[in-house]
Amino acid sequence: MQQDELKKAVAWAALDYVAAGTIVGTGTGSTVAHFIEALGSIRDKIKGAVSSSEASSAQLKKFAIPLFDCNQVDGLDIYVDGADEINPQKQMIKGGGAALTREKILAAIARKFICIVDASKQVDVLGKFPLPVEVIPMARTYVSRQLIQLGGKPVHRQHVITDNGNLILDVHNLRISDAVALEDKINGIAGVVTVGLFARRAADVVLVAAAGGIKVIG
Repeated sequence: MQQDELKKAVAWAALDYVAAGTIVGTGTGSTVAHFIEALGSIRDKIKGAVSSSEASSAQLKKFAIPLFDCNQVDGLDIYVDGADEINPQKQMIKGGGAALTREKILAAIARKFICIVDASKQVDVLGKFPLPVEVIPMARTYVSRQLIQLGGKPVHRQHVITDNGNLILDVHNLRISDAVALEDKINGIAGVVTVGLFARRAADVVLVAAAGGIKVIG
């Protein structure tokens, strides 16, 4: 199977976790785009969705799925999103689509976080994929210096402004053996909005698409 076919297969598999009458949290990215399409097929069975990005919101509207603001809900039954990398502990690097802050908020309020990936996203140690960090614009050079002290090589993602009006630094050359500790260190730097490490709030269930079918890691 081609990679896009794997993404579609795992996205549709996530429908098994969507309960009738609930509000579903949706992430951002190419795999989630397939999930939103799948969600459109059962839109009459759910109350609606809370979106992590303007791009996903536009797609939800396209499929006539009612949109709720995050502040309108007490929590989410499930949150479904992809990952740029995921390790055996179900910890992730996210933020390739620059929606990491809103994604982290939805993961925090969800009772169950379902991560949908193809097998190419599985790694033993996080860090080959550059680690995104959302930064307030005036703090870009300061945060960059702090990230260098942590052993990384930060690169400003050019021509990208997040939905929150901030910048993205992509940190290269990291081998992340203790994802929770690094998440805490980077989040503690003044000017950082959030880091794309989802370690303190890892996935509850991971659905992995491979040539042989869908593997469930729970």
